[in-house]
Amino acid sequence: MQAVYAYLSIVAVALLLNSGEVYAEQTKVESGAEKPTVLVWGDSLSAAYGIPVEKGWVSLLQAKYKDQVDVVNGSISGETTQGGLSRLPDALELHKPRLLVLELGANDGLRGLKPDVMKENLQAMIDLAKEASAQVALIGIRIPLNYGFVYTQKFEQVYVDIAEANDLPFLPFLLEGVALDFDLMQADGLHPTAEAQPKVFEHVLTVLEPVMADLVDEESEKEEAVTLVPAGAAAEG
Repeated sequence: MQAVYAYLSIVAVALLLNSGEVYAEQTKVESGAEKPTVLVWGDSLSAAYGIPVEKGWVSLLQAKYKDQVDVVNGSISGETTQGGLSRLPDALELHKPRLLVLELGANDGLRGLKPDVMKENLQAMIDLAKEASAQVALIGIRIPLNYGFVYTQKFEQVYVDIAEANDLPFLPFLLEGVALDFDLMQADGLHPTAEAQPKVFEHVLTVLEPVMADLVDEESEKEEAVTLVPAGAAAEG
């Protein structure tokens, strides 16, 4: 347990120092036919910090579903829930996602911001997504005990409460199985290497794969419904 918090303390410094730097562009793969969009809304842990963007777990998600879904990475290093909330309306309008993967909150905790405010911001983003007819999946993070056990407990409980209240697919800790493996960390000891990204991706898939499957199935059903329109219908019109 001490090793876990030692690692998280280092990450705390790294995330704060990288505040405001963008490591993943809001881009998506274009195709001939319109596909449903998945919008990943996170911080540096989803923005492929220190490695080529195409090696990050979000790009691996994009590659896996490239024939069925467009994945947009709107993650920004150093982002807080307040910053994410302020940017989200424009992103929802621009990309019109069917699924929002929400991975924010770490920088709120590392700065000692009030968990109640973080909770309000996360809920507001979820509400905005629902209003835009997008599903939401929630990815959490863990923080060190810099502000005491009570604060840390309240911080982590925010994710649990939000996930339960909204009945969301939920991953409690993005870096589970990676954070303490030094062979999977970059030379700075702060961020997962390119080699670690497949493991992060597989961990994320434990939550996202069923959601993505449902999304793809829904789209297929829509296409089938269009195909099954009687051949003479267009002529009669």
